[in-house]
Amino acid sequence: MPGITREEVAHLGRLARLELSGEELDHFAGQLDDIIGAVARVSEVAGEDVPPTSHPLPLTNVMRQDTVRPSLTAQQALSGAPAQEQQRFKVPQILGEEA
Repeated sequence: MPGITREEVAHLGRLARLELSGEELDHFAGQLDDIIGAVARVSEVAGEDVPPTSHPLPLTNVMRQDTVRPSLTAQQALSGAPAQEQQRFKVPQILGEEA
């Protein structure tokens, strides 16, 4: 398999709007070549008899049933709030947005 050339790395750098030195071109060419080699080895391992999976172990949904339960009223929830407005907690503005 031919290696990644400096010109290909320079082209990728231009596409990513990166200014790369000659030393960086050589360094990244070697790294990209190693990455492509690793991906090629993974492709060799996968066979048609191995089904595609998203997780190595079977998963089941472990969430509890969503049931309605008694809770605080809006008045009870807001009773200890330092500030409230229109039955909601009022907090200081932090992003400088217009209200």
